[in-house]
Amino acid sequence: QAHLVASGGGLVQAAGSLRLSCAASGRTFNRNFTGWFRQAPGKEHALEFVAATSWRGGDTYYADFVKVRFTITRDYAKNTMYLEMNSLKPEDTAVYFCAARSLPASSASYRRTDYDYWGQGTQVTVSS
Repeated sequence: QAHLVASGGGLVQAAGSLRLSCAASGRTFNRNFTGWFRQAPGKEHALEFVAATSWRGGDTYYADFVKVRFTITRDYAKNTMYLEMNSLKPEDTAVYFCAARSLPASSASYRRTDYDYWGQGTQVTVSS
């Protein structure tokens, strides 16, 4: 059975940086798209798309509010996905979840319903 484990969250000051990791086990997601979502405080029912990437980065999406500041990458040898977050703002405070599609696909997706596997989330807190 496949598992995703997100890590790397923490407390950082505004304008700081963090790198989140999402390690997959049980199977590989080489030809599947993977992505990051987040859930902000007080918005327990609103999972917000952050970034997604397809096989070898051929198709990559970013939410408008993170473009330029965040970068999504994958290390296929380590079966791990990353989210490099720079110039963090207090409004980036949220629990960040990684996710993966079960079946291969040529393009990525920003829709949460397109993802089959989810990590447990990692807390990111940005202080002002």
